[in-house]
Amino acid sequence: MTEGQNDVDSARTLAFREQVEPEIEVMLRVAMGLTRNRPDAEDLVQESLLRAYRALDRFDGRHPRAWLLTIVRHTHLNMQRRKRPDPVGDWDLVRDSRPAFGASSQPSAEDAHLDGELSEQLSDALSELDPRFRAAVVLVDVHDLSYAEAAAVMGVPVGTVMSRLSRGRDRLRRRLGPQTLTPGRFA
Repeated sequence: MTEGQNDVDSARTLAFREQVEPEIEVMLRVAMGLTRNRPDAEDLVQESLLRAYRALDRFDGRHPRAWLLTIVRHTHLNMQRRKRPDPVGDWDLVRDSRPAFGASSQPSAEDAHLDGELSEQLSDALSELDPRFRAAVVLVDVHDLSYAEAAAVMGVPVGTVMSRLSRGRDRLRRRLGPQTLTPGRFA
């Protein structure tokens, strides 16, 4: 390896430490929201980190969180495209089957979080929302992402996030009534 190559690798490693590593926790939270289970979320983040490392020399250094969340979203879409669904011939067999060896079915990470953090009424109302509105509400109100960060994750303009968030909140208010959504009443 040449001395010039060592300098490039050192610069890339330093940039990765400074710009990418501080965002790994946010990437994992967003990946959990996208995949709905911890192992898939970790795989998604790992693949996204590899892609980010390879692309660091093309990154301008501005808005690393938005850049990384865009990579997470694109990587998730690519991973979903690669999966081929297994066709089920008889849905009654699936509906009537029990887990093997008495194992209980595990709730998704999002369901477990919502169950632990939100009231049952709010959790039910949130699960009934259109997926586009639910994604905006979960990313901004539950995961505390900014509008720009949520827009990067969802792959839509900031105005669309704001619109979907407003509509999602309105539908939650109508479903639950004003007394349920007052500050301090979420748990």
